[in-house]
Amino acid sequence: MRRTDNSVKRNETLARRSFSEGEMRVSGGRGGTSIVRWIRSGTKTEGGQSGELPGLVDIGSYKHEKALAISRLEALSADAHALLDEHLVRALSPCLTSSFQAESVVLLHLLRQLKPDIPVLFLETMHHFPETHTYRDELAERWNLNLINLQAERPSPGLWQQSTDACCALHKVGPLFSALSNYDTWFTGLRREQSPSRANLSEVEPFTLPGGAVLTKVSPLARWTTREVWEYAKAYDIPLLPLYAQGYTSIGCAPCTSLPIEAGNERSGRWGGRKLECGIHIQGK
Repeated sequence: MRRTDNSVKRNETLARRSFSEGEMRVSGGRGGTSIVRWIRSGTKTEGGQSGELPGLVDIGSYKHEKALAISRLEALSADAHALLDEHLVRALSPCLTSSFQAESVVLLHLLRQLKPDIPVLFLETMHHFPETHTYRDELAERWNLNLINLQAERPSPGLWQQSTDACCALHKVGPLFSALSNYDTWFTGLRREQSPSRANLSEVEPFTLPGGAVLTKVSPLARWTTREVWEYAKAYDIPLLPLYAQGYTSIGCAPCTSLPIEAGNERSGRWGGRKLECGIHIQGK
């Protein structure tokens, strides 16, 4: 299966759109002038001389740095596609779990290029932000997703006030593990950089469900950084969950999600910092 997106051309188009370009006459050392092409962002000095141009960067340097970023993103995307393709060919019944956070949406975008109808499992916990529901529904319609909302047979809204562990077990772990028994390959948007609890994440590993069934768990973005995830989203004009604009770095259920409380730990705002995982990524015993 081949990609249809010309991402290099798309990124170059994005670069042209996202920054102001122009020309400026700069005074030379003996009263002469020279022309400097520029984009707005940062500072630049012409020819190593004095005469700083506040807020401007030489476009040649910018384009070189942008080309390197595009090359890096292209390599990551190609590796992710190769891994996805390899396991989609082997899979009889693959699925993707999605919280509709940035990384899972980027992974969904990559997967749809290879298998547009892949089942997308979303955990309906009864406690999500309204913005999450709105975003999920808008993206599902826009991308014509095969969305499957999973929910506990007997939900208990507010259970988190008594025990976050019990709430996660009822509304997340139970419904997901039950649904996963119908699939043999599970794609996730997990990344090593997200949290210390995920630092040793493998891209591919067997995952044992509580009943003993074993499926293949694939995390193609395991080595991607947050910056690379956002660069990809920007390059492909993928809208992201609006809650990020409010400072959230990891978004789950509203009662148990706050702004990060520890620098460098994106998930530190989950459950008041008392835990980092809800249990769905913990192997069955």
